[in-house]
Amino acid sequence: MVMDLSVELIHATVQLEQPLGDGTRTVGTGFLIEAPTPDGKPRTVLVTANHVFERMPGPEARIGYRIANPDGSWTYSPQTLKIRDAKGGELWTHHPSRDVAAITITAPEEFAKAAIPQGWLAADDTFARNNVTAGDELMALGFPRGLAANQAGFPILRSGRIASYPVAPANIFPTFLLDFSVFPGNSGGPVFMTTQSYRHQARAATDAAADASTPTPAAAVAQATAPDVGGQFIAGLLTQQVELNKERLEIGIVTHAKFIRETIARLDDPFAPVTTVRADAGVTGGAKAASAEEAASPE
Repeated sequence: MVMDLSVELIHATVQLEQPLGDGTRTVGTGFLIEAPTPDGKPRTVLVTANHVFERMPGPEARIGYRIANPDGSWTYSPQTLKIRDAKGGELWTHHPSRDVAAITITAPEEFAKAAIPQGWLAADDTFARNNVTAGDELMALGFPRGLAANQAGFPILRSGRIASYPVAPANIFPTFLLDFSVFPGNSGGPVFMTTQSYRHQARAATDAAADASTPTPAAAVAQATAPDVGGQFIAGLLTQQVELNKERLEIGIVTHAKFIRETIARLDDPFAPVTTVRADAGVTGGAKAASAEEAASPE
């Protein structure tokens, strides 16, 4: 049976929050990854943006689990998640250079089953192998301003198109832009590709026909509209929004999934190697172009 990544990630995505005691709360988004330990033991890891936890001053956050009832309804049942020790030390692991955090959790059985296998995180060559480029559509899950899709606490599913070029490799372009409105609460949410967009598939069909030196058959054109389940993967996580002169440009910044993989690896080895982003990225002729990250702020 083919996995529908949209539905699976909806079940694996949770709201993270911490009341601040003045009637307000800090809200973010996280998602669960099944990442076995080096000796093969099952392990559930919560992934989010590092700044989500950093902005929570207290020792405990709440993670928004959902319980399925026999009648088909769902109950929102948040539970406590300890994120700092008695001395205020961080209990999560964060990437040394990117806005990514991971923490091992003990989730209710049904939620542990909902965790997405680590293999669905994009690797260094995933974008190239799937011919992903500017204009392709990606999906995003989150809780904008703490809003859920319903009383059961499910995340809101939205979409946007890749708004920058090139989008890889990660050591040169560690983030890429997504054309959709970002709000506080979206931080840490997964960004992913499910079924390839029409233009993406049509391009692949055209390329295949050109390689065969034959005209594109009608069947290939028709097939270009069909889902390509082989193209499903988690591309990264939403970490920031783009602002310029305090004006929101309705553009999100996505950090590549490669850095999620590296952060999870550091749960077992704090000195696990990480990608070195080239210092000359974006430098041409001695002049550095202004990047989206320089005009960005955590939402």
